Amino acid sequence: MYNQDENPRINEPKGDLLFHDQPIYLKDNYAGFWLRFAALMIDGIVFVIIIAILSMVFGIAMITSDDSEEGVYFLLGFYGFIKIIIILYFSLLESSKWQATLGKRAVGILVTDENGGKISFGRALGRHFAKLLSSIILNIGFIMAGFTERKQALHDLIAGTLIIKDNK
Repeated sequence: MYNQDENPRINEPKGDLLFHDQPIYLKDNYAGFWLRFAALMIDGIVFVIIIAILSMVFGIAMITSDDSEEGVYFLLGFYGFIKIIIILYFSLLESSKWQATLGKRAVGILVTDENGGKISFGRALGRHFAKLLSSIILNIGFIMAGFTERKQALHDLIAGTLIIKDNK
């Protein structure tokens, strides 16, 4: 264990992306892969409920449509609408005073910048889109959170963010 005043890694090379001269948190404060995974599962349940409610509300419009082409356009529009809701959900909540989605709050973790501060909406939006890269490479970008020094996934490294345990 080390604290913020000590630096036990004085002789390590300075060029490594994962090396940080002054850690802002103890190693135990970073949220690892499984805690983040649990938060994502809770967020998934939230989305299943939201999508079910929206499907029931908007599904009536599709059922009353006799034109199958109109139904296809409706489904494409509905899918796009859901995607926008998901993007806004993550970006708005992670950049809010909560610094977390409902799933992250439930497991007690926060999204911060590398100095421990609140992130902007732009950074949260960029982090969300960087998740595409994390997933395209066979989800290895997500798995990285289990192996990096500060438990950062690829999208966290790209966006300059940390996921930490909320000790409040």
